Amino acid sequence: MTYSLDFRKQVLKSLDEGMTFAEAAKFYNLSPTTIQNWKRRVHSKTTRQTKPYKIPDDVLLNDVKEHPDDYQYERARRLNCSKTGIYHALKRLGISQKKDLRTSKSLSDQKSGVSGKA
Repeated sequence: MTYSLDFRKQVLKSLDEGMTFAEAAKFYNLSPTTIQNWKRRVHSKTTRQTKPYKIPDDVLLNDVKEHPDDYQYERARRLNCSKTGIYHALKRLGISQKKDLRTSKSLSDQKSGVSGKA
């Protein structure tokens, strides 16, 4: 929640008039840490320090079509991003990949207990 600039200045004025951080926090129903942060920087942040990084949807969808059985870390390596970024992008697109143990790279058919015979 962002507090108005007038309210922030009022709290800081109370500090200048002799109120302690603890007293101001209790009086204004704020966290002492919040007041200390305001003391360092009165104005709220309006811009980000870094630009947000996003994985383009069309690039990710194309990658999923070309490599349907790849792990997220493999996609991350190809798309030059993090595994967590791939996870969130797939979740945003509603893609949930379930492994088919018969074609899995991590287990062979003998080890997985899946037989191709009915």
